[in-house]
Amino acid sequence: MISTGQDRALASFSVYLRVEKGLTPLTVSSYGGDLELWAEFLSGRDKTVLTAQREDLKELLQHLLGHGMDPRSIARKLSALRQFYRFLLLDKLIAHDPTLDIDSPKQWKVLPKALSEEEVTALVESPGQSHAASAQSRISQALVLRNRAMLEVLYAAAVRVSELVDVRVEDTKLELGYMLVRGKGDKERIVPLGAPAQQALRAYLRDARPLLAGCKKAAELFLARGGHKLTRERIWAIVDEASKAAGRHASPHMLRHSAATHMVSHGADLRTVQSVLGHADISTTQIYTHVALDRLQKVYAAHHPRAHVRASRKKDK
Repeated sequence: MISTGQDRALASFSVYLRVEKGLTPLTVSSYGGDLELWAEFLSGRDKTVLTAQREDLKELLQHLLGHGMDPRSIARKLSALRQFYRFLLLDKLIAHDPTLDIDSPKQWKVLPKALSEEEVTALVESPGQSHAASAQSRISQALVLRNRAMLEVLYAAAVRVSELVDVRVEDTKLELGYMLVRGKGDKERIVPLGAPAQQALRAYLRDARPLLAGCKKAAELFLARGGHKLTRERIWAIVDEASKAAGRHASPHMLRHSAATHMVSHGADLRTVQSVLGHADISTTQIYTHVALDRLQKVYAAHHPRAHVRASRKKDK
C-alpha cells in the first residue's frame, strides 16, 4: 500500500509536469508509468520513493536489463526518475538524490552470458560419456579425445575460435604449460594451460592426432579426419553438441567469457585477464568489473570488523 507521503509526492510531481513544465498528457502519463514501476519495485523491499537508496535504483536497472529491456528504454526511465528526484530535492522532501552517479544505460556494456563452473565441467567432460570407449571405433575414440582436448583449451586458454583453428603443434609447449596464439591484427600472445587441458592435449597428441592425420603432414594442432584443418563452423557445432550435457546452450565465445568471469570471481586482476584474453584496451576487459566488485563486497562483508556493526547493534536492542 502506497504511503501518504509517497502518494502526495507523486501527485505533486504530476501537477508540476503539467502546469510548470507544460508537458502533454501523454508525456505526463509516461512519467507516471515509470514512477509506478519504481514504487512497485520498492514496495517489495519495504521502501518508498522517499526512502529509496542508490543501491535500490541500481538493482532495478539491472533487473530491467536482465529481463530483456533494451538500454534505450531503461535510459528513458532513468531520465524520468532523475527529474522526479530533482523536484523532490527542490521541495526539500528528500535530503539525498539516489540517481546521482549512476551512468546512463546507453553507456553500459552488457556482460556476455557465462556458464557456471559446474556447467563448464559438464560440458568439457561430455565427449565420450554417452558410449563406452570399448564400443567405439578407433576413429571415434580419436574424435572423442580431440573434442575433449579442444573444449579444455577453449576454456583454459580463453581463446577465440579464429585463434584455435590456426594453433600449430609447434605452438603448444606442454612441458612449460602454455600455448602461443595469434589474435586480432596477427598479434601473438602466450596463454597458460591448466592441468586438465595439458592432460587432455597429451592424450590427444599421443593417441588421436596421428590417427586423424594419417599420411598427411599437417601443421595445425587440431585436425579433422584425413588430416584436414578444422573449420570454425565445425568447432561451433562440437561445442553446441557438448553443451547439451550442461543442460544449457553454449558457444565457443561463451566458454571464453566464462573463463574470464571465473578468473575474476576467483580474484584475478583485470590486467591479467586482459593479457589472457588478448584485449588491446583495458576498457574492453572492464565489462568484467562488476564480477570483481561483487567479490570485493563479499570479502569485505566477511572480513571487515565493522561490516556488521549495525546488525549486531540491532540485535542488542
